[in-house]
Amino acid sequence: MGKVYVRVDDRLIHGQTIVAWCPTLKIKEIIGIDDESAKNPTLKSIMTMSVPPTYKTHIVTTDEANDLLKKGSDANRLVIVKYPGKLTEIAKSIKGCECIYLGNISKQADRVHQLISGVGIFCLSKKDVEEIDALVKQGFEVNFQQLPNTAKTGWDSFRKTI
Repeated sequence: MGKVYVRVDDRLIHGQTIVAWCPTLKIKEIIGIDDESAKNPTLKSIMTMSVPPTYKTHIVTTDEANDLLKKGSDANRLVIVKYPGKLTEIAKSIKGCECIYLGNISKQADRVHQLISGVGIFCLSKKDVEEIDALVKQGFEVNFQQLPNTAKTGWDSFRKTI
């Protein structure tokens, strides 16, 4: 059975995903979950056009993702969502994932908590924090990490700064 890794990155699929994360985690299948993008053929095409054919790639709705993930796979999978809130909608389907990596999460009006590191700024709303706390209580490992070769900050360390 393949492993499942989860990444929160508001850019969904981009160069760092393909060049850094996929090779490091030995990914064979990418599942980008975004209801809006999944329903827009142009957005789907833009997001997948630079993905090499060695990766099976999906841009799917939340419901489609849950169905896909329930089927399981022998290949390592990288599940990518734009925002932490989406994780609560797929929590049952990603149970047992190796790690949830929080990546690029840009500043918005409701995002009042931030972690500034040498490689990025990770901004979270109060609701994001509550949702991630709930995931940690369910046993998920959550880390901030921009790239696989950069330092990671565990959720507990960040949580203490709030």
